[in-house]
Amino acid sequence: MDGEILAGTWLVLGSSLTAEIAGNSGFDWVVVDMEHGMGGSDSMLSQLQALASTPAAPIVRVAYNDPVLIKRALDLGPAGIMAPMISTAEDAERVVRAMRYPPQGIRGVTPFTRPADFGREFSEYFASANDDLICLVQIETEQAVENAEEIAAVDGVDVLFIGPLDLTVGLGIMKQFDHPKYRAAVEKIVSACRKAGKVPGIILLDVEVPEETVADGFTFIGRASDGSVLAAALSGLVEPFEKFKQQSST
Repeated sequence: MDGEILAGTWLVLGSSLTAEIAGNSGFDWVVVDMEHGMGGSDSMLSQLQALASTPAAPIVRVAYNDPVLIKRALDLGPAGIMAPMISTAEDAERVVRAMRYPPQGIRGVTPFTRPADFGREFSEYFASANDDLICLVQIETEQAVENAEEIAAVDGVDVLFIGPLDLTVGLGIMKQFDHPKYRAAVEKIVSACRKAGKVPGIILLDVEVPEETVADGFTFIGRASDGSVLAAALSGLVEPFEKFKQQSST
């Protein structure tokens, strides 16, 4: 991830079909969203199975920074974990320890998991998982901005990922992405990543464009979701009929 622009998207519908479509669309990574997404454990598994046949790296966003949720997700075989609402270095360390087998962490050990091929590749997986799994922590609060350098310095954290909507809400400037307070927060987070050798990430909203985001220093960039893309596309299909509806009502 050294300076390379990596593009991704969100999966919120809980559908293995949209997961497969997204994975084959050219994205470098996709997030299976278990925080705000519609699916549960079964749909998480089916989405990860669908993504296994695509080039995109699957990342699971857990609903909360909970070792049990992280352990359950990892045993289904994603490439990494995204944890929301990380506000302190201690929060980040909790994610890292939950993702790592002892002695570096507290992840429970069993050979009979999907990424270990149910025991047939357990030795290889156990030897590499602590180093290979990607850890993404979401910066979404004013406290997180204040602690950005400490969070970035945590060993095992790979990406500091801004949630723009939550962050602007936390800063008291909802959706004001040009506000000096938000712009200062972005600059501080990117600077903290550069200092620690970590990757700054963000999801693009309608008010942003990739060129500006890359210029800000972000290299791990998400765009939209299967749900938002489908909703916009279906609305676009209906739009040409609106003039006929208006004519018939007059």
